[in-house]
Amino acid sequence: MLRFQTTGESHGQALVAILSGLPAGVRIDINYVKRELKRRMGGYGRGGRMKIESDTPQFLSGVRHGETIGSPVTILIENRDWNNWTEAMAVEDNPESRAQYKALSAPRPGHADLAGCLKFDFHDARYVLERASARETAARVAVGAVAKLFLREFSIEIASHVVAIGRAALSGNSVPFETILSLRDREEIALNCVDASAEARMKQEVDHVLEERDTVGGIFEVVAHGLPPGLGSCAQWDERLDGQLAQAVMSIQAVKGVELGAGFKAATNFGSQVHDEIGYDREHSRFTRKSNRAGGLEGGMTNGEDVVVRGYVKPISTLRRPLESVDFDTREPVKAAYERSDVCVVPAAGVVGESMVALVLARTFLEKFGGDSLGETRRNFEAYREQVRQF
Repeated sequence: MLRFQTTGESHGQALVAILSGLPAGVRIDINYVKRELKRRMGGYGRGGRMKIESDTPQFLSGVRHGETIGSPVTILIENRDWNNWTEAMAVEDNPESRAQYKALSAPRPGHADLAGCLKFDFHDARYVLERASARETAARVAVGAVAKLFLREFSIEIASHVVAIGRAALSGNSVPFETILSLRDREEIALNCVDASAEARMKQEVDHVLEERDTVGGIFEVVAHGLPPGLGSCAQWDERLDGQLAQAVMSIQAVKGVELGAGFKAATNFGSQVHDEIGYDREHSRFTRKSNRAGGLEGGMTNGEDVVVRGYVKPISTLRRPLESVDFDTREPVKAAYERSDVCVVPAAGVVGESMVALVLARTFLEKFGGDSLGETRRNFEAYREQVRQF
């Protein structure tokens, strides 16, 4: 079974991700992984932290001579900002330097600060925020890039674009996958929108909140192209692929809603306006759809169309114009703590969304076609494709 875990704190020495269950023989393009990490760091509205970090992946295990060897893949990403936090985040307890521990006693509304301190019985939110921080997603993007490289072996591609920033939204219906994929060729991610005029309006939203010392959220869309029908299952609740994808994308920091296909809009329309009519292409021996409002998922399984997942990102909770809070020690009203942060993270969240979708799809792909080597997996996949063609 494909599984991954991440570890490390926002200002600790490093982030580490471990991906197990990948078959042997998958080619690992280090430059591709670097590029994915760079995409996560980009975007209009990012903060000063991204000017410090380089996010260079170091593969410590599971890869030899450019290919996976069947053992767990371990990736380390050093935190360059660690040099400024060696005392505050030290493993050893040094009473003489406690004044430099950078304690945080004014929890931020919307962050994990207060709930985490109540849960773990801490009176310093530093213990909580360091792990709750979205800095952790760099590790997800690293292993997500490996999952994408695996899926590419079967001509499955995953890409994202930004649908809305604040009140500025992309107009029109679905965007062709090739158009979304072409955004990868940009040297600068900007706001990762396929339409220049819409992106200009989105930029104005970011400029406005920057001037107001506020933050802004938005919506990103992840599309997976080239999937076979039949991934996932309708047999058990926790095997349904739509539920797995929703949980994975919802797990991203600041994501407060997930939509599959027409999602929320479908709830306000009639069935005749929602469901995708079925046809048949005799030349290519495949079933077709006139639309894809289901987002490529029916009954918890892929149906052969593009899988479409949207993540709704709230404005991040660290504001340069802090909201009201209460001090842990005095219980007196104070302004919430402020630390260097972003203004808008939606494009970066989309890159993280790609990684989470890739990891879920790679896992379900291996559950259906898995083998100990890439060759074995490919044989299983090709046999299934022939079965579908002959249906």
